[in-house]
Amino acid sequence: MTPSDTFLLPPAVPSSRGKSDSYSAHDIEVLEGLEPVRRRPGMYIGGTDEAALHHLVAEVLDNAMDEAVAGYASRIEMVLNSATSVTVHDNGRGIPVDPHPKFPGISALQIILTTLHSGGKFSNKVYETAGGLHGVGVSVVNALAETLVVEVARDKRLHVQTYHRGVPEGPVKASGATSRRGTSVTFSPDPQIFGTKARFKPATLFRLARSKAYLFRGVTIRWTCDPALLNGADDPTPTEAELHFPGGLSDYLASALGERATLTPTLFTGLADLPEGQGRVEWAVAWPEDSEGFCHSYCNTVPTPQGGTHESGLRSALVRGLRGYGEMTGNRRAGVLAGEDVFSGASALLSLFLREPQFQGQTKERLSNAEALRLVDQVVKDHLDHWLAADPAGSSVLLERLILRAEERLRLSQARDMARKTATRRLRLPGKLADCARTAPEGTEIFLVEGDSAGGSAKQARDRETQAILPLRGKILNVASASVEKLRANQEIADLTQALGCGLGSAFDGAKLRYERVIIMTDADVDGAHIASLLMTFFYREMPGLVDSGHLYLAQPPLYRLSSKGQTLYARDEAHRDRLLETAFKGNSKVEISRFKGLGEMMPAQLRETTMATASRSLLRVRVALPDEPNPAEERRTTEALVESLMGRKAEARFRFIQDNAPYVKDVDA
Repeated sequence: MTPSDTFLLPPAVPSSRGKSDSYSAHDIEVLEGLEPVRRRPGMYIGGTDEAALHHLVAEVLDNAMDEAVAGYASRIEMVLNSATSVTVHDNGRGIPVDPHPKFPGISALQIILTTLHSGGKFSNKVYETAGGLHGVGVSVVNALAETLVVEVARDKRLHVQTYHRGVPEGPVKASGATSRRGTSVTFSPDPQIFGTKARFKPATLFRLARSKAYLFRGVTIRWTCDPALLNGADDPTPTEAELHFPGGLSDYLASALGERATLTPTLFTGLADLPEGQGRVEWAVAWPEDSEGFCHSYCNTVPTPQGGTHESGLRSALVRGLRGYGEMTGNRRAGVLAGEDVFSGASALLSLFLREPQFQGQTKERLSNAEALRLVDQVVKDHLDHWLAADPAGSSVLLERLILRAEERLRLSQARDMARKTATRRLRLPGKLADCARTAPEGTEIFLVEGDSAGGSAKQARDRETQAILPLRGKILNVASASVEKLRANQEIADLTQALGCGLGSAFDGAKLRYERVIIMTDADVDGAHIASLLMTFFYREMPGLVDSGHLYLAQPPLYRLSSKGQTLYARDEAHRDRLLETAFKGNSKVEISRFKGLGEMMPAQLRETTMATASRSLLRVRVALPDEPNPAEERRTTEALVESLMGRKAEARFRFIQDNAPYVKDVDA
């Protein structure tokens, strides 16, 4: 050997912590039966948290749904017996109980419950499509259950077997004759796995049962829950419900949208068989006017929260169909449409039934079948072409809105590219800002509104010459308790700062403020007051100069509308409403009173008249201390202490404030 061929072995490392240096065949463990599941539950259900706990119920319910989809069951019952016990029963064929040919003397039922990768879903002989594919679902539930009782009604006989932590307490027993059929599984999760505080949530299980009923029109799911498990009268979860939806995903989407307006008068829905006998696909899509969308997809009734190839097929079909419709109608601008323009603001539901689905991981969060993209794209695209052609007016409105969104995306992309390419810093404004026409700040104002829905009404109600609208998504960051890093990373604050143009903190420059008045316009309810408080805290902490110079205002939108005999008045709150009833409407017993749920519910004309028109509105100017006050410095110290107590990081300060001021709280209706 040459010197370069010499191998040096590292010196032996002495053993530590009493471990042996030996490593032989005796150290190799072979986990059998359900022991791998109990050792490593995360490999099978994703963890041992609340989501994993409820996943156990989903596994049992999926088995019942597979019987329904196969055409052998029409009714499923889910009963939440207690916070730690669930029963799922179906009227299907019932799990086989006769001895398994490969394991003489052992029931097939016991094999299914105690052996991983066993079941009737590995071929298409028993189930054409199924959610369970690997034969581990119910056996995993059994392994992670403290107790599990399975009852099988088959051939007019009832068979029962009980398990404790995956181990049968005895053989399958025939307990007598019965007129019913199907399988019933009752189990309690093992506190050794999930902890002693693990509890099923009625709302979560009810949503699970309801979504399954939406996904298959031929099944009825009966939900029952012990009333003692609900969180009082405010819990909307029913104690009993019969869930059956003949309209399928169409009913699901209509329920999810509620009263929200959509760009087209009809929803894009359909149910069709896939080519080559591969299965079938159902979809329901709408484009809400507020552009607040969502997408929920399923394969063989199993939710796929991370999407997959079937979602990609739906996205492709929508883009290709809308582009093609634009070309057919002479709208060449439709060529700019991309998936994010069409899909991001859509509310979409997709359910695919596929013979041989392939999921990523046992929890089946993403579908990976390559052919699913092609199949879904082909079927949905054909139906979309007919749907668009059937309503030219609605289709044109939809197409124009999506094209505007695409053009805005391209403008923003171009602006980002230009900013990178040039050293000269150019003014860039957030894309959702509807700016005013006047460029000089004198006489201009910007309204900060909560949400795109209110923003849409405000944009229609404004004076475009002098009034700008910036919608903010929900409750912004509480800057009094947030770190500097979190503040700088917050998109809503970044958009707000960019729109005002005057900088934050030490970089604040009042001369660069782009508007004369900054007006906070939120709903006239408790949530709106909270959002206004967060915004005032932001300006007080990060732009104190803006407050001191008198540029910050609060709008005063009404909460009630009162009308009678051609007279219409608006009330800011309950007290104002009562005063109007006692004065302007005195003696009138027929006064129609309506309560606005939010700014987005108001007609643009109403919003303009009551809140935005300079001739008829009322504004509150926000100031910390006036120069002519006896002691403005003391006022500032008092304000700072109040802001820190109510909005700061110390929860005990808020608790103390509530205790000190609780005696002064009065019922506004008292």
